[in-house]
Amino acid sequence: MEREAVKRLFMQHYARMQRVARTLLYDVQESEDVCQDIFESLLRGETVLVPGTEERYLMTSVRNRCLKRLRHESVLQDYRQALARRSQRTTDNSQQSEDDRMSDIVEFVTSRLSEREQRIFGLRFSEGCSYEEIAVAEGISKVAVWKHLSHAITEVKKHFNPKSL
Repeated sequence: MEREAVKRLFMQHYARMQRVARTLLYDVQESEDVCQDIFESLLRGETVLVPGTEERYLMTSVRNRCLKRLRHESVLQDYRQALARRSQRTTDNSQQSEDDRMSDIVEFVTSRLSEREQRIFGLRFSEGCSYEEIAVAEGISKVAVWKHLSHAITEVKKHFNPKSL
């Protein structure tokens, strides 16, 4: 999309997009990040807008990205709680709860995967980074990120559910 067209959309819709994002996220900085991400994707040409649907697209995108961030925050909070419980866990042979399973996965990842795979796995599932963000952080290609994640996930599946492969 042309820079001038994106600038026009920004001027027309940014304030309303901000209000929607703040209503959902209750955080000014997060709200700005969500809105800026949308306009950045338009500038990179990742999205082609049909004339007359711009406002609907922008508002839907804000809502969806905010909901995605909220879901991610919930997963991240569960992951942190699992890490905290891991350090306090006793040797109870009762049926594994979902929390114990998460702790086992964390323990497996930290003990069996390479340091790079651990970092990539953590960036993806703990921090919610995209393949591109991970590639930049690790100084590797997106394909390499995919290969590391694929290997890590395969190893986790093999260990916890060998019949699924």
